[in-house]
Amino acid sequence: MEKLFNIDLSKISSASSQEALDRKKNLELFLKTGLPNKRDENWKFSDLNFIISKNFKQITNNDDLKFDKKFKLIKEFEHNYIILVNGIIKSFDIKYEEKGKLKVETLKSLENFSKPNNNLYYLNKALSLGGFYLEVQKDYKCKKPIIIYNYFTSNLDNKIINNSNQIKLNENTELTLIEYNIGEKSKFLKNTFETINIGKDSSFKSIILQKSKSSGYFYKNITGSQAYNSSYQNFILSSGLKFNKIEINMDLEKENSNCYILSGLSLGKKEHQEIKTQINHLAPNCKSYQKIKNVLESDSTGVYQGKIFVKDMAQKTDAYQLSKALILDDQAEFNAKPELEIYADDVKCSHGSTSGSIDENAIHYLMTRGIELQEAKKLLINGFISEIFENIPEEKLKVFLEKSIMEQINGI
Repeated sequence: MEKLFNIDLSKISSASSQEALDRKKNLELFLKTGLPNKRDENWKFSDLNFIISKNFKQITNNDDLKFDKKFKLIKEFEHNYIILVNGIIKSFDIKYEEKGKLKVETLKSLENFSKPNNNLYYLNKALSLGGFYLEVQKDYKCKKPIIIYNYFTSNLDNKIINNSNQIKLNENTELTLIEYNIGEKSKFLKNTFETINIGKDSSFKSIILQKSKSSGYFYKNITGSQAYNSSYQNFILSSGLKFNKIEINMDLEKENSNCYILSGLSLGKKEHQEIKTQINHLAPNCKSYQKIKNVLESDSTGVYQGKIFVKDMAQKTDAYQLSKALILDDQAEFNAKPELEIYADDVKCSHGSTSGSIDENAIHYLMTRGIELQEAKKLLINGFISEIFENIPEEKLKVFLEKSIMEQINGI
């Protein structure tokens, strides 16, 4: 593992000698076991050690924040923004919101983050250079979405980026946050840990979107908690990455909270993406809904591991999960592992998984209407994925997301 990772901690400026020692200790803990592999049940479908070792000869830590290209801000709808360059805040503009109602600042590390069951946490603690902290003050509903322009420079070949983020919604607040990944053609590894705390009577929509194809290898761990009558919706649209694994662990801690995880991915040649979720129903009268859709072409691999945990006191739980895969090539692979762990007796819980090829009758119908074969396939794929936008009420945002999905399907 030390041969694969050539890490130089002297590149990192530590605030104190104690921080430097902590980084050294965490790096040693990571190197002792290394990257997760298929022997770990959580990584049985995405052997990260094999994937990274196959695609990287040596990985070094990044210390160069050269902002080497200007990019255009999205014009389709009004929004606030935070610009991250290689995971670190470069600038932000919250111009559509009332002054003092949102707090944005750099976050160095997640001090109180409960350690997940994988070594990437230690790697993040050792090498994290920063991230963002975002807080919405009590009784404030954001007027416009915030876009995180997540920009990656062109000099990241064989580098690793580690960052940590924290999002906090206080009582009676609303926020829509869009993570918009913009990258050059560098081949790099990104390791992110994020916490989300959603207060009483608050609503948080999170959208993860990839602008174009990327040679990046991404891992993101999201851990969150929800208070009374809170709502969390996560839309994952991150097509176009060589490797991407998103782990979501949400605790529905108080009554009447609800959690929605919706994903539509279009995967192409040698692309591998996994979504792994655990929704913990810890209080009565809570609802969770998960729908994961994958379109798989060429030799791509899609994975969904979803677990619903229901505590004994969490009566009247309503939990649903479904994964669907549209497989367009014999070489493509889809793996699904749905799980239910239920200790309450008055619940409504269900899960399902389906996979199959494109509907030939539908193709024939469209072709009889004068639509060419390739265009007919694209229309059906778009229809298969775009169903997940039903929960987005903002029309301009919905149109933008649907356009982005079509561009991903067309390989733009």
